Amino acid sequence: MNLEQLFAVKDKVVVVTGGGSGIGLMITTGFIKNGAKVYIVSRKAKILNKVATELTSMGSGECIGLTCDLQDYEQIQRLSEELQLREPNGINVLVNNSGATWGTATIEEYPDTAFNKVLGLNLQRVFTLTQLLLPLLEKKAKDIKPSCVINIGSIDGIMVPTLVTPAYAASKAAVHHLTKVLAANLGNKNITVNAVAPGPFQSHMMKATLESLHDVIITNIPMRRIGTPEDMAAVCLYLASRAGAYVNGAIIPVDGGALVSNQQYSPNL
Repeated sequence: MNLEQLFAVKDKVVVVTGGGSGIGLMITTGFIKNGAKVYIVSRKAKILNKVATELTSMGSGECIGLTCDLQDYEQIQRLSEELQLREPNGINVLVNNSGATWGTATIEEYPDTAFNKVLGLNLQRVFTLTQLLLPLLEKKAKDIKPSCVINIGSIDGIMVPTLVTPAYAASKAAVHHLTKVLAANLGNKNITVNAVAPGPFQSHMMKATLESLHDVIITNIPMRRIGTPEDMAAVCLYLASRAGAYVNGAIIPVDGGALVSNQQYSPNL
């Protein structure tokens, strides 16, 4: 058993939504550094092209930016068609990372538009993109080297978060269950579907919270730190490699033990 081959992702074709920033960039960088070809997808073309150029120059893989507003079904269809033209032999990995939240509000004041936006992008479009890219995933799927879908959930979809973010928390809990449903129905096609549930990581979505509550949040994590890019990349590389080929339908917390901590914190501290 060769350790290097067991975790290898060299020459795999990967699609990462929201792959140009935050947790998506951490994942993309991990695949690029290990020789994969990665398509990063978001609606911000300027940022995508800049990141793609920087990551490709870093090596040893290749990064390509594709512009798509994932809230627009027709744009997702065009994305699917473009990927079919660019990768007629298929793709190995789909990482559904793009997501949105709506800050905080009281239950009484939480807007209806927030639910529509957050549930639409965080949940419905995870299904939509997986559905439309299934033909490409199937082309690369093999018995002990399956294709894989990695959905980025959250520990807020497992526990009740302290901050009042009902649409975000509900959407991530739903992503975790959708992951299991897809895993049960796609395993026979040699496609694994798993979810990663991050705790606190440095990202645009977490920026304000970490700035105001950093020390309190750290106290609630047994390992006394937030996650690093390597922590996030490593679990995705594992799931996408031969090492993770028999893992299907799992929800993997990457949170330094926050879910099992006895400590509690208040957003008012």
